[in-house]
Amino acid sequence: MLPHFDDLVTLVKTVAREELLPRFAGTERRFKADGSVVTEADLAVQKRLTIRLRELYPQFELLGEEMDAERQHELLVQSNAGLWCLDPLDGTSNFASGLPLFGISLALLIEHRPVLGVVYDPIRDECFTAQRDRGAWLNGVRLRARPAGLPLRRSLAVVDFKRLGPLAANLASRPPYSSQRNLGSVALEWCWLAAGRFHVYLHGKQKLWDYAAGALILSEAGGHAQTLLGEPIFTPELQARSVVAAGDAGLFEEWKTWLGKQSRNTASL
Repeated sequence: MLPHFDDLVTLVKTVAREELLPRFAGTERRFKADGSVVTEADLAVQKRLTIRLRELYPQFELLGEEMDAERQHELLVQSNAGLWCLDPLDGTSNFASGLPLFGISLALLIEHRPVLGVVYDPIRDECFTAQRDRGAWLNGVRLRARPAGLPLRRSLAVVDFKRLGPLAANLASRPPYSSQRNLGSVALEWCWLAAGRFHVYLHGKQKLWDYAAGALILSEAGGHAQTLLGEPIFTPELQARSVVAAGDAGLFEEWKTWLGKQSRNTASL
């Protein structure tokens, strides 16, 4: 039996309010070996959720971002019966800098596929949730991706240029969309797309804990996503994945087509 959503949401909200908000913009950052940022808040949230989820649901192990890579790999290989996938603080650089775009992302994987997802933004008190084949919600209100009614050239895009290589130059010099943003929180980017707050999305590299909950939320809202290579987004491995996504099916096809042409042109140089 799956965990009850109300209990899970209450737990995530409580931990965010007690461990994240008191430390917001007031905690020191340090850099991990891969160059990413970690703070005391990341570690505190992961520790507390690990303990509490083990007490409530002892049948499930937990894979967290702030965990040794070897242990993460072991958990992915061994935990077919159920595995929590946690990003304790998605948007750590924002959090440490005082930018109010961050949250907790938690997914439950069963047989290596996400079946539950929770993303909580404590600044806005917005909780995005999804259950496989049951739908997605924002604070209990059903999320449904709606037709944008716009061509790509009129759309608002969220694009992370940092990890796109040569494609970034083409996007910067000849953007196919009207305007571009970057939130600095992958989990919230997935959820905001599901909520229709922008139209198309592109990111070069996301880890499993970045997208496990958000990708489920977008999918259950009726959105569309794949990698730059045309593969399904979700895969139970630690290797980073690229993301091409849109809430609207027509925009998704137009976005994919434009990106495909750019990739072919870059490859031919």
